[in-house]
Amino acid sequence: MAVTIRQARLDDSEAVAAFTQDTWSDRRENGDYIPRVFEDWVESDDDTQRTFVADVDGTAAGVFQIVRLSDHEAWAQGMRVDPDHRGKSLGTRMTHAGFDWARETGATVARNMVFSWNVMGLGLSRAAGFEPETEFRWVHPDPDPDAAHDYTETEDVHAAWRAIQSSRAFDELAGLGLDLNEAWALSEITKETLRDAPRTIALTNDRGARAAAYRVRDYDRENEDGESVTWADYGVGVWHDTRACEALLAAVSRDAAERDIDRVRVLIPEDAEFVSDVAAARVDIGDEPDFVTAADLTADY
Repeated sequence: MAVTIRQARLDDSEAVAAFTQDTWSDRRENGDYIPRVFEDWVESDDDTQRTFVADVDGTAAGVFQIVRLSDHEAWAQGMRVDPDHRGKSLGTRMTHAGFDWARETGATVARNMVFSWNVMGLGLSRAAGFEPETEFRWVHPDPDPDAAHDYTETEDVHAAWRAIQSSRAFDELAGLGLDLNEAWALSEITKETLRDAPRTIALTNDRGARAAAYRVRDYDRENEDGESVTWADYGVGVWHDTRACEALLAAVSRDAAERDIDRVRVLIPEDAEFVSDVAAARVDIGDEPDFVTAADLTADY
């Protein structure tokens, strides 16, 4: 068996679609996203992104992509291996090729996200050199133009930064939130993140900055009935107490309604305090967390 790790090509599309079409058929109604994005990935590869395949005897039997998010951060995604070739270290070899590429471009850390129920993905990630970094959960407040709170609401970046840095959520999330440019990726939150975000929300009162969130993107997605639904993602939600939680989610609800958003996702830490605050605010919360792992590219792997 001849194995080569190489950059993906458009003529790999059929083989990649064949071994990824049923990846999560028992867990996700829309199946694996890889067949829908693979050709776009290949065509958009440049000096900030690289898509790899594991070529086994001339046929793609694995796929993996790594993307530069900042001058020192890389994001790994889409690692899949043909079931007929699992147990042959193809995932690790692709990942390490991605690490080498990212390190050569200046990255010092690579992260990825794995659904908590994806035991095989977790095992692949750990075997490839990723270590646990944080975990988060999605919160789903309903858009509501009449949602109200009694805090002072501002878009001031400095107030939002103060609320984020002084919240325990910042430490629980290892300083991460949704990246502004790469969908489904997490990167380090900075003042520039808040400044560049489409909308930043900070809540203050006489005790100071008490809560913050930033909107990342709006996008359309089909629901289970085939209807187009507009979603909005908020890169993080942080607060200092239950009352501030309720107020922040109200502010997000109103912000989403003003943009005619149908569904909302807010990223929060997977932590008993923050999850129970959301429950106390009577806001819908996802059933399962997602895990983020990280690999130190300055170390040997």
